[in-house]
This record gives sequence, C-alpha cells and structure tokens, in this order.
Amino acid sequence: MTNQDLNLIDATSEERALFYKKTYTHLALAFLVFIGVEMLFLSSDAIINIGLSMTQGYTWLIVLGAFMFITHYAEKWAAGTENVQLQYAGFLLYIVAEAFIFVPLLYMAIFVAEDPYLLQKALVTTLALFTGLTAVVVLTGKDFSFLKSILTVGFIVALGIIVAGLIFGFDLGLVFMGAMVLLAAGSILYQTSNIIHKYHSSQYVLASLGLFASFMLLLWYVISIFLSRD
Repeated sequence: MTNQDLNLIDATSEERALFYKKTYTHLALAFLVFIGVEMLFLSSDAIINIGLSMTQGYTWLIVLGAFMFITHYAEKWAAGTENVQLQYAGFLLYIVAEAFIFVPLLYMAIFVAEDPYLLQKALVTTLALFTGLTAVVVLTGKDFSFLKSILTVGFIVALGIIVAGLIFGFDLGLVFMGAMVLLAAGSILYQTSNIIHKYHSSQYVLASLGLFASFMLLLWYVISIFLSRD
C-alpha cells in the first residue's frame, strides 16, 4: 500500500481532513450535476412522457432492474483505484441514472402537487436528517458496519414488497414509506461510518457515491411522503 492509499485509521489527521473534504465536495458537486441533468430531463416532453409511462404496471420492474444493473457497474467502476477516469465515469453514470428514475416523482412534485413549496420542504427535511445522522457518526465515532447485514436484508424485503405491490396492485402506503426512510437513514449511518473506518485515502469517489446514493434514497421517500399528504 502506498502512502497515497492509506487506510484512514492509519492516516494522519491532515490526510483524513483532505479525504473528508474531497468526499463531501464530490457529494455536493454530484447533487449539483443531478439538478442540472434533471432540469434538462424535465424540459423535454419526450423524456417526461417516458418517465411517466415507465411507472405503469410491470414496466417499473424493468426500470428497477435496469437501475440495479447500472448501480452495480457504477459502483464497480468507482471502486477502482488505478483508473481515475473510470471512477468518475461510474459516478456520472449513476447520477444520470438517478436523475432519470427521479423524473416521474419530481414531475409530480413540481407540476402536479398543489403545494408549490413541497419540493423545498422535502429537500430541507432531507438535508436536516442527513446532517443530523452525519453528526451522530462524527461525534460518537461509532462503527456502524454491523448495519450492513441489516440493510441487506431490509433492501431485499423492500424490493420484494415493491414487486408484490406491482404484481398484485396494492398501495404500499405511508407505513412502507416511513420504513424506507428508516432504511435510508441506516444507510447514511453505514456509509458515513465507512468513511471514517473503512475507506482508503484514495477512495473518495466511491465514498461520495455511497453517500449520494443514500441521500437520494432518503430524498425519494421524503418527497413521496409529502406527496401522499398533498
């Protein structure tokens, strides 16, 4: 292991601070890129129509399957330590895929919902939750790696419920959305803990991708909850 690829536990305080700065800077930039791509998508009637149609029936299963496939390769590319260009390509691929899958939800929040401030409220709520969960990890220094198996089982169960809902046509409801918020919160704790205890100093792209994925999952279900109340 080179001096440029230290486990953060063994790195100096300056190296850790630089890693954290790079990770959260990439996270912020990723969200800005997401907003830019989403604005382009929402300005296209063709993409909006595709986005709205893909939520109908079994089409959403295909979309979820494609998203999981893209996520797998995006994370695989971002995890590489040799090819920096491939790391960023994986991250960008994930951001674009996330922006596309958000099209129908954001269309509903912006153009259909009666509350004109719904999206702002959801974003502020998500940011507050994300900041609070991050503070828990940073202030306690606790290793939340034990959440990995819980999150894995939780996501499998959630996916099963989503598939069952699409097949049998039942509404997942507010309770499911609340459970997914808890699952997303656990994912944020896990990913933030990894930044402190797991990653090497060269893996800031992978670290920021993990945080971005967790943040967007939380945002999705917070928006969904606000929409269900609108």
